Amino acid sequence: MTFDDLDRPPLDRDALHEALTRGASLWRRVDLHEAAGSTNALAAAAARDGEAEGLVVVADHQTAGRGRLDRVWTTPPGTALTFSVLLTPAPVPAERWPWLPLLTGVAVAEGVRRATGVAAGVKWPNDVLVDDRKVAGILVERVEGAHGPAAVVGVGLNVGMRAGELPAATATSLALEVGAGEAVPDRTVVLREVLRTFEALYLEWRGEAGDPARGLHASYLRRCVSVDREVTVELPDGTAFAGTVTSVDASGALVVSGTDDAGTPVRRTFHAGDVVHARRTP
Repeated sequence: MTFDDLDRPPLDRDALHEALTRGASLWRRVDLHEAAGSTNALAAAAARDGEAEGLVVVADHQTAGRGRLDRVWTTPPGTALTFSVLLTPAPVPAERWPWLPLLTGVAVAEGVRRATGVAAGVKWPNDVLVDDRKVAGILVERVEGAHGPAAVVGVGLNVGMRAGELPAATATSLALEVGAGEAVPDRTVVLREVLRTFEALYLEWRGEAGDPARGLHASYLRRCVSVDREVTVELPDGTAFAGTVTSVDASGALVVSGTDDAGTPVRRTFHAGDVVHARRTP
């Protein structure tokens, strides 16, 4: 480590292991890699090799991360949290698994608040925002593990990036959001709080067989900054639909009110798509 890196210390594996893997914790093991291509790929391979639920794979520097639609996601070393967790939510019916990225968004937003005081919200379906700027992205993949279906949940969270290091003008980092003169948030502390929050939410969701009506639905809606916004939903087939988000329904789908080509009011439900928020007027 050079002098210039003192505000970006490496992640502390021993501290994470001690804080997260005690007793009956969901988290059994923390695998920390100095550098890795994709933590999701490593967790998926572990599932296929027979790894049980509760593995956490963390890369101090991820070199070939993937977002939705196989978009490449990379960050400067020491500036982000890039991690994946392996889950086997067997008691949860497959039709409720789409709630996993939404649950993860809530966990990241709440964990960030607890660790740094930064108020974050969730953008449907897989982003975490601070004042309309993206601070984290989520990718959930279903894999066939050696012991049955499993879910790999990957998170990329911008922590120590400076303004000139952001991947886009619409992005931000926790270091920028805590304010000038404040210490750069400790990535080890942020990861600990996010994973503790995730564990509590996930175990409750799993224990209720994934029923979002038992609290997750309401919790997500409170944090969802997409609701009541003018949006354009860009679909995988290249088409798009513009309107106002009225809700996220019990299946985790986005509900948007707009008009069809003839100008007739319609309400459409989306289970997938890229959501572009219209700019807020001053």
